[in-house]
Amino acid sequence: MKEVLSILCLVLLVSVSEAVTKPHFENFIRCLESRTSPENPITDAIFTAENTTTFLSSYVSYTKNKRFATPNYKTLVAIVTAKHVSHVQATVVCAKSNGIQIRMRSGGHDYEGLSYMSAVPFVILDMFNLRSITVDVSSKKAWVQAGATLGELYTKINDASKTLAFPAGVCATVGAGGHISGGGYGNLMRKYGITVDHVVDAQIVDVNGKLLNRASMGEDLFWAIRGGGGGSFGVILSWKINLVEVPRIMTVFKVNKTLEQGGTDVLYQWQLVSTKLPETLFIRAMPQVVNGTRRGDKTIAVVFYAQFMGRANELMAIMNQSLPELGLKREDCQEMSWLNTTLFWADYPAGTPTSILLDRPSSPGDFFKSKSDYVKKPIPKEGMEKLWAAMLKFNNVVWMQWNPYGGVMDRIPETATAFPHRKGNLFKIQYFTTWLNANNTEASLNMMREFYKVAEPYVSSNPREAFFNYRDMDVGNNPSGQTNVDKAQIYGSKYFVGNLKRLMEVKAKYDPENFFKNEQSIPPARVN
Repeated sequence: MKEVLSILCLVLLVSVSEAVTKPHFENFIRCLESRTSPENPITDAIFTAENTTTFLSSYVSYTKNKRFATPNYKTLVAIVTAKHVSHVQATVVCAKSNGIQIRMRSGGHDYEGLSYMSAVPFVILDMFNLRSITVDVSSKKAWVQAGATLGELYTKINDASKTLAFPAGVCATVGAGGHISGGGYGNLMRKYGITVDHVVDAQIVDVNGKLLNRASMGEDLFWAIRGGGGGSFGVILSWKINLVEVPRIMTVFKVNKTLEQGGTDVLYQWQLVSTKLPETLFIRAMPQVVNGTRRGDKTIAVVFYAQFMGRANELMAIMNQSLPELGLKREDCQEMSWLNTTLFWADYPAGTPTSILLDRPSSPGDFFKSKSDYVKKPIPKEGMEKLWAAMLKFNNVVWMQWNPYGGVMDRIPETATAFPHRKGNLFKIQYFTTWLNANNTEASLNMMREFYKVAEPYVSSNPREAFFNYRDMDVGNNPSGQTNVDKAQIYGSKYFVGNLKRLMEVKAKYDPENFFKNEQSIPPARVN
């Protein structure tokens, strides 16, 4: 942290541009057309506000947070739905030469909409058409393009092998580009680590429009895009990943414990053992508000979701020894393939066809707000009770997810990739609330801030760490048009901790003029 502060003494302000001038729209379009070939025409990949219907449908189809469902017509110049790498290269070069900001969108799951929102003139580079996946079972590797979803990746892997998998997230519609670059994680984390721990090559379009791979980009940039987010350094086109081995049969369970059933006591015990269990066992705890036994009453139920890389009888023996307080019964356990576990984690009913993993919803979901924390020592029961009281004040749907660490996460150095949150963490918290009416937005955001404040004494501090993929503008941000290093240090130290210094140095080397930026991007700065 002292090293980061020393940088701030050297660089006080990095301006994204000297002055954001009004872009010459016609010049931008002409530039796009001139830099692409007739064999791969870009014309039908360009959407502008002049064609209101197709422009709006293109915008909202990958806008997952309803808070940002209306485009900013004053600043959004165009949407380019790239169909070829040359479209990506042209968009970068033409946006840069015409003073237009660029936002890259893979699956649209940026929690704060930074992949498709800006207060200065900008273009959205949509990657959803670039979704090819090739799996090589013999080498246990795969190439996946940025616009592919996790559901598509999982399906393709399963089609090729019933005993290979990839340790990524549980939301099937998340795009591979952003999920992997931000250090996405899932229920194989304790056994295999996270996404970036299995990336062995990548393709990225840099600030000059050049297509680079690991060999040509160099190890510094390759390190940075594995956990530092791709959006500060270029446009991620594809990833080459190592696949991991899983048994043909795995076991899952879902068990609820309300406060009246001793949920607080069970969750406290979970904190003591969840990181020490065999690394083949992942148990997520999910406190949420539910209806009480009497009409009009509310209470907290802690839902324990588990996945075990083995059979049910072996899991029962582990649970009876390590967490008997949960009272797990054999009938609570379901044995299934790895691909079917992805449906279980998404709360699909039993018997749902796995083809649902290929669905791509074309409209926003609910209004929502999320926050995150890292916990390094058990939260006392009185602290948990304060969290329950804060949750019960909400009129909206509200929940937390407590995701256990331990296992291999304790053995991978925090500097191995740009993702820093490793040894020393018991679990990661995600806070989440949703609402249905835009009129409730401000009140809901304030409730989340109050909830977050209640948790402060029980989580990491100096800095209060946060998970980059659960983007949260409250942890610090810059205006769309400039990057103040003082402000960047605030959010950057929370997301990247001790890796921020190196990330800033890499940024200065590969994008010294700070073309690739957003409200929470990494600023370029050199250390003398």
